[in-house]
Amino acid sequence: MSRTVRLGVLTPSSNTALEPLTSALAAAVPGCSAHFARFKVTEISLSPQALGQFDDSKILAAAELLADAKVDVIAWSGTSSGWLGFDADRRLVERIRERTGIAATTAVLALNELLVLGGVKRLALVTPYTADVQARIVANYREIGIEVVAERHLGICVNHDFALVEPAQLRGLMRDVAAERPQAITTFCTNLRAAALADAVEAELGVTLLDTVSTTVWGGLRAAGADPAAVKGWGRLFQWA
Repeated sequence: MSRTVRLGVLTPSSNTALEPLTSALAAAVPGCSAHFARFKVTEISLSPQALGQFDDSKILAAAELLADAKVDVIAWSGTSSGWLGFDADRRLVERIRERTGIAATTAVLALNELLVLGGVKRLALVTPYTADVQARIVANYREIGIEVVAERHLGICVNHDFALVEPAQLRGLMRDVAAERPQAITTFCTNLRAAALADAVEAELGVTLLDTVSTTVWGGLRAAGADPAAVKGWGRLFQWA
């Protein structure tokens, strides 16, 4: 009998992409299921109102609801520490553990762990965000020794609208950044329909795709003591250990 693994996932309230994608990824692992709790996020910008959406008290309240489901891990499937600073996710993970007693991770902390495992120093960045948010992300990666050698962003700030970006457009953006020969491409937003493109993109471009919906699941499985390599057909990252 397969071990049961319950992935608890914290979700921006206006996100429509990550839940079906995460559930499909979880279904690739025998005995694994995904369970979600939302908190209010509708805008991605550097305005005080938008930044205030990521106040830990709101996120912790959602985490406590997931704890009622006796999940094995609580993962924040969002990229806010890309512009808030990576310490924001480190603090959040510690607070979730303290509040619930459950292991925790985030999309960005798992992505950063994968970058170390893969020896990635030249990264390409594809997002739907505005130029000022994108610049913050680029600067934060530079501070940890990772150069963003190519980037594309779409200038969108309404979180719900990120999921309306067509996968074909995302593939075009990935082709653009691949021209600069990065070691990996990250689709850095959990409301993009990019995760399922990984196998095709990697075969075409010869570059690993590190989508942040997928990195959340990778990190969640590891934190829960499960093997991410059980996930097949969703890109190379699940074979990285």
